Amino acid sequence: QVQLVESGGGLVQAGGSLRLSCAASGRTFGRIAMGWFRQAPGKERDFVSRISRSGGSTYYADSVKGRFTISRDNDKNTVYLQMNSLKPEDTAVYYCAASYTDYPPKYDYWGQGTQVTVSS
Repeated sequence: QVQLVESGGGLVQAGGSLRLSCAASGRTFGRIAMGWFRQAPGKERDFVSRISRSGGSTYYADSVKGRFTISRDNDKNTVYLQMNSLKPEDTAVYYCAASYTDYPPKYDYWGQGTQVTVSS
């Protein structure tokens, strides 16, 4: 059982930066891989990034590679998504998710989402 709460979303101009946080409940954070997803209005939920249980392996969608960085702090039970050089097409609700496996991941737990809006 994992509970996730996202925060850090907001309104930013194109080219700006935001850092999203996802806090996990319980004492098993180090045993779960974490992922970030996003969903724009009228579109499917898309994969953005994931990080392994130890934090030693990361993966990014091509659309955000070089601009976004995922990281985790197991002492704080928190995963982060640093978003730089934001574009209007990054506008979406961003969700974090938890998986008990690194590869392939199976995301059984999801947060409530946080809105990110990037203006031109």
